[in-house]
Amino acid sequence: MSKLTQLLCLAELDQQQLSALLDLALDIKQSPNNYRHALQGRSIALLFEKPSLRTRVSFDVGIHKLGGHSVYLDLQNGAMGERESVEDFGSNLACWTDAIVARVYSQKTLVRLALSSKKPVINALSDIYHPCQALADLLTLKEQYGDISQVHLAYVGDGNNVCQSLMLGAAIMGMDLTVVTPQGFGPDAHVLLKAQEIAQRSGAKLTLSQHVSSAAGADAIYTDTWLSMGTRSDPALITEIFSPYQINTAVMQRLAVKHFMHCLPAHRGHEVTSEVLDSEHSLALQQAENRMHAQNAVLVSLFS
Repeated sequence: MSKLTQLLCLAELDQQQLSALLDLALDIKQSPNNYRHALQGRSIALLFEKPSLRTRVSFDVGIHKLGGHSVYLDLQNGAMGERESVEDFGSNLACWTDAIVARVYSQKTLVRLALSSKKPVINALSDIYHPCQALADLLTLKEQYGDISQVHLAYVGDGNNVCQSLMLGAAIMGMDLTVVTPQGFGPDAHVLLKAQEIAQRSGAKLTLSQHVSSAAGADAIYTDTWLSMGTRSDPALITEIFSPYQINTAVMQRLAVKHFMHCLPAHRGHEVTSEVLDSEHSLALQQAENRMHAQNAVLVSLFS
């Protein structure tokens, strides 16, 4: 198994690597004291072009629990690439820090950071991927179901970065994934093609649909905000298009789905009702907690 050197996209991992990361995350969660010195002497840059609650806190606290030190950069004094180039930014950070966690507007920024810094770069969210969220989601499903290759997950909503990372993760692990989106809001064609290629090798089943009824019988149903952060669209139009895709109690019962998932933040009364989000069927807070453990597994793997 090749060593983990960065995490820009889940497609960089094979099934053995991804499975090992999930096992490690579970061990870190269950036996945190065994890893309290894993990052001793390490400094990690937390570079955020976009606002964050879960990502920032889970990385900051997680690094501390591993014995490391984090430096938060929010770029309020100018976007990266404006005050100085991305390359200069990356090469300077490499002088002081051991890795860069970056939440950015463009996936291309991550690639430029990785090339210029020559230090491990972790994608904490970009316009195309959200691998840390998908890792937390897979960890949550592993805790609930054990063998996640036997899980059928349905994603309903916008074919965004979360959806695209779930597609790759499910394909790698041999899962069944049904993606339900309104017409014109499906996942990126290049990411879809990559996920399909991986699925052919792993035996995963990837189904695309525009009908919520296609999610019937899934073990868990997953949704996200209808309007991704930074997207410029008419909210009224988005609501009109996506309203038939709301997850509510009636939909959960009609589809006979056991669990509900959401990466948060949730817009209550839009993509999901409070009744579902706050119910005993919701795994949203477990997913949120697992962000830290999944990310810690990535960090431990980078420096082990």
